[in-house]
Amino acid sequence: MGIEVYRDDWGIPHLRGTDQDELAFAQGRVTAVDRAWQLEVERHRAQGTTAAFLGAGETGWDTFARQARLADTARRCFDRLDERTARWVRAYVDGVNAGLPEGASRAGQFARVGLAPGRWEPWTPLAVWLTTHILFAGFPAKLWREEVARRLGEEWTELFATDGPATSGSNGWIVSGDRTASGSAIIAGDPHRFIEAPGVYQQIRLACPEYDVLGLAVPGVPGLAHFGHTGQVAWAITNAMSDYQDLYRERLRRTADGGVEALGPDGWRPASVHRETVEVAGGDPVGIEVIETARGPVIIGPGGGPIGGPDAAEGEDGRHAAEGLDGGDGADGGVWEAISLRYPPRVTGELGFAVLPELLAARTVADVDRAVDGWVEPVNVVMAADVDGGLLHRVAGYVPVRDHANSVRVVPAWDAAYDWRDGAAVPTPRADVEGHAVMANARGLAAPLGIEFAPPHRAARIDTLLAASADWTPEAMAGVHTDTDNPSAARLLAAVRAAAEDAEAPARGQDVPALSPAALAVRARLLAWDRRMDADSADAGLYAAVRGAVVRRLAGHPAFAALRAPAPYPAVFQPWLALGPRVALALETLLVSGPVPAADVADIVREALEEVAAGDEPPAWGVTHRLAPWQALPDEDEDDVDWPGLSGDHDCVMSSTSVPGYTDRSARASAARYVWDLADREASLWIVPFGASGVADDPHHRDQLPLWLRGGLAPVTTDWHHLTKEHPHDDRH
Repeated sequence: MGIEVYRDDWGIPHLRGTDQDELAFAQGRVTAVDRAWQLEVERHRAQGTTAAFLGAGETGWDTFARQARLADTARRCFDRLDERTARWVRAYVDGVNAGLPEGASRAGQFARVGLAPGRWEPWTPLAVWLTTHILFAGFPAKLWREEVARRLGEEWTELFATDGPATSGSNGWIVSGDRTASGSAIIAGDPHRFIEAPGVYQQIRLACPEYDVLGLAVPGVPGLAHFGHTGQVAWAITNAMSDYQDLYRERLRRTADGGVEALGPDGWRPASVHRETVEVAGGDPVGIEVIETARGPVIIGPGGGPIGGPDAAEGEDGRHAAEGLDGGDGADGGVWEAISLRYPPRVTGELGFAVLPELLAARTVADVDRAVDGWVEPVNVVMAADVDGGLLHRVAGYVPVRDHANSVRVVPAWDAAYDWRDGAAVPTPRADVEGHAVMANARGLAAPLGIEFAPPHRAARIDTLLAASADWTPEAMAGVHTDTDNPSAARLLAAVRAAAEDAEAPARGQDVPALSPAALAVRARLLAWDRRMDADSADAGLYAAVRGAVVRRLAGHPAFAALRAPAPYPAVFQPWLALGPRVALALETLLVSGPVPAADVADIVREALEEVAAGDEPPAWGVTHRLAPWQALPDEDEDDVDWPGLSGDHDCVMSSTSVPGYTDRSARASAARYVWDLADREASLWIVPFGASGVADDPHHRDQLPLWLRGGLAPVTTDWHHLTKEHPHDDRH
């Protein structure tokens, strides 16, 4: 048979090969033809070389990638793969290298930046995986807690947990056969990720004599790690919100020969150190020092934003003054502080890639269960169902065993109490599925393994919707995916209601001004609103305007003055460290607790109502709540593209996150939606935000966007006779 490439009506590739390695080659090749620019950006991000063609704005990421040793860790993990898995990954890489010349010739971005496609190494897919997920556990939140404790007070360390803001999340649910029309289980959901164009997920089908699997791949990585359907068994994941990466406060000093020593539990020990250069298009190269202690790579320190050093405000970091430490780089022989990152693949040399081919060959829930026992990073909640009625709901991944404080704050490297103990936290949690089960990043199954989780709203809302029927079909699942009820609005609406109802205020000696007629009209509209964040809803737009005004006033309250100064850490971590977004995402908590007095909160709500009432009528929600995808380099004719408006909000099932009070634009939303039907795989449904192709003039570049915006789902086609066969290529190894 050899390699055969088919396409469905959406341009989605369906691949057939004579064996697993040939199929991996085909997957790599078709991905390079469809997504060459995306693949090369990801390769350079993993290597820390993006500034060389994208400019100085990428220097911060490149510095972090190099100091965190992402590429070197990928090499280590590849070298530890079993030969069978290593051969499979090499076959994928060979396919990528075979397809890149054709793919690059179709992508105008290469010529625009003067970039020629490079060569993928066998370890590159592992580096892409690491790069994609290194921030999933949100370790920069520990830096934020440090700043809150130091500037605001220890008692407020976890005040801003939302349960907290995160870079990623997902909805997922499983409905057992006794609650579906077919009598077989259905798995559905949508991963919430930063939206990138081209998309971070690739719809694809992989078929050979050993298996026939369709699902959502990560471009640059072989197989179907997160979402797949073999016909006999299907699986899906969400982020478990577990904490498995630690930050250590290191004390470092120079040696006479120019080396570096780090203070650990056993005293001063040599650290590895070398220098690298980040090339910058249109700018001067940037030299960085790469240091690694026994804990892990130093990611904050010389070349990566010294804490308490010359870049910090004088006296800003009291630790250094109190301890008599030099905040520089030790060039004068003194001791200085830095922060190192400890993460499982760097420690163990394992990334769990052997799981990927095992998942493709799975036939039952038990097969999936055994396979994900070997998973490492990121830590996920896994759901699976098979045609015989088997159901699975468990956590998979490596969570180190260590002191609880490691999960909350930056811990001292020289104290043995914070060392990792041998092995991972096992067994990982699991639960039975009774009727249906929901995973939406909230506390629950993974609670013992994390600190901050998503608010319970999405999980509770999905649970309510699923409980309303015992006759579910794949088509009906779209109604769950597109639900725009916003439960998190309830607390602010309660404060809005109270704004004109505090009849006891005079008795307490409080002078509470009456709301103006215009503000009372705004209040009345909000209290009559149905809480749905639909793009065409004027009342949702009104709510967003009032919420934004409340957030800005809360962030500006004197109680938070100490947190307004920039945190002295590298720019790559600033999304976790800015006060305004933190207030926005923790608004529910801050309305009822925290250092802002309740009377001041009530005043803030009244002032927000008056502000909105005095201004122009806020537009409908979708006018300002618009898609804002990340693009390494926008398509040439799209520099000023007007991206479409979105329904949904951060805590809606139809999740689309913005930063209330600062921007309504949404950079994070559903990176895909799927419905896996175990009764009939061809009754399954899927969608991505853009399309199968990353090439601007390809008809399948953005053809799924209108359907995705409506919350629609495209049909899955599995009959080879209903697919279009491409001409064969003979460029195999």
